[in-house]
Order: sequence, then C-alpha cells, then structure tokens
Amino acid sequence: MQKIRLELEKHLAQFHESRPIMIGIDGLGGAGKTTITKQIADELKRQQYEVLVIHLDDHIMAHSKRYDTGNEQWYEYYYLQWDVDRIIEELFEPIHQHTSTITLTYYKQTSDTHVQQMKTVSRNCIVLIEGVFLQRIEWQAYYDLTFFVDCPFEVRRERVLTRDRYIGHEQKILRKYEKRYWPAERYYCQQINPHERADMLISSL
Repeated sequence: MQKIRLELEKHLAQFHESRPIMIGIDGLGGAGKTTITKQIADELKRQQYEVLVIHLDDHIMAHSKRYDTGNEQWYEYYYLQWDVDRIIEELFEPIHQHTSTITLTYYKQTSDTHVQQMKTVSRNCIVLIEGVFLQRIEWQAYYDLTFFVDCPFEVRRERVLTRDRYIGHEQKILRKYEKRYWPAERYYCQQINPHERADMLISSL
C-alpha cells in the first residue's frame, strides 16, 4: 500500500484541473480489484478526500442483450456486457465537464431491470472506477491515473471457483470461464496490453 500511497500523493500534488480526478482500477477476473479499491478509498478518506466509488459490474446490460445473441460467448462478454457509449455519456463526459450531479444506470440482477440513481460529485471529489476491461480504447482518454491489479492466473482461477458458486458446481463454473470470461480477457490483453498501459502495476496474491 505504501507504493500506491506515494503514487497517489504525487499525482494529487500535480493535478490542477478544476474538476474531479478519475482513477481507473483495472484487472482481470479474480485479481482482487474490489479489495484494492476499498483500500485506496479508505486511505483517501483517511486523508479527508471526498471519494466516489464506481463498480463497473453495477452497470451491465440486461441478460437478453449479452447472452444468446448469436455471437461467441467471449465476444458477448467483451463487447455486449456493458453499453460503452452510455457509460461515456452518463459518467465519463459529465465528470470531465464537471457536472455536479450525474445520473447513472444501475443493473438489478434479481429482476434483470435497470434503475437510475443520482450522484453528487463535487469539484474536489476523487472518482475511483473499478472493473475489468477499463482501459478499452473508448475509455482510455478519460482517466487521470490508472492502476492494473496483477495476479497469477492460478490464484485467480482458485478465487473464482470459490467465489462464483452462484453459477453452479465447479465444472460448470470452469466451462463458463473457459468459453466466456478467459477468452475475452486474453483478447483484451492482446489488443490493449493493459499491464504496460497502466500507470502502475499492483501485485495481488
């Protein structure tokens, strides 16, 4: 955490825009992004910063838009899981234009529907955006700072097998990851090279 703290302090000291700071916390499935994001948020709050945390998985599309579309499963996950343009319109652009109140579309898994929530974002706020594929081409220009949470595949594999029991038994989880999630992650790494593009790598074991 010390290296992260120093990187944050350096960046905050050099930031002179009259708008909120946008920090992307990227990483592949099971890497520990949510845990790292909470640690960063807690540290910033301890220093009296206002913090808004955005979890990308709260903003996915309805089931029918991302499953059984006729495309390969990896394609559905990478290209159809999120409405990339809507997130730009609702989140990235308003933050950059410093719109003090933004309205975000949240996904409700229990009913497979969406609700809208308003968020107040002050000029001095730090916005932490956490999720997979954050450094995709369409969003790259909006971040002021990016972290990539790096974790060995074997560790991530064991984590998702334990975490994602909602999918079913272990073999069912593996089949879904082998067809949908891991191929999309390989595509992302090949196309974007997020490890190299990020401002800082964070090791998570």
